[in-house]
Amino acid sequence: SKHCVELDNRTANVTVKPFDLDTGFQFELHVTVSGKKISVSEIPELPIPKDWVRDKLELHFYKTEQAAGGGEIKNVTYNKGAGTAVITFLKPG
Repeated sequence: SKHCVELDNRTANVTVKPFDLDTGFQFELHVTVSGKKISVSEIPELPIPKDWVRDKLELHFYKTEQAAGGGEIKNVTYNKGAGTAVITFLKPG
């Protein structure tokens, strides 16, 4: 359960501890697509941290690469108040 992780030329000792995940959320996203960016709107406000929503969006659109619709992500800009996000890919597609 103990690990040594290197981040930005620094070493951190971390300990893994189990935790309970809340039940999942299901919601519909509205997406506008252009060459390297996808605009996502109507993201509902969820009772989870902003960083988690950003991570979930990144994972979702990265994973859709296998379905010919995603790819490697350069950046995710998430605006919690507006319920919008812009996903920028490394390569147009």
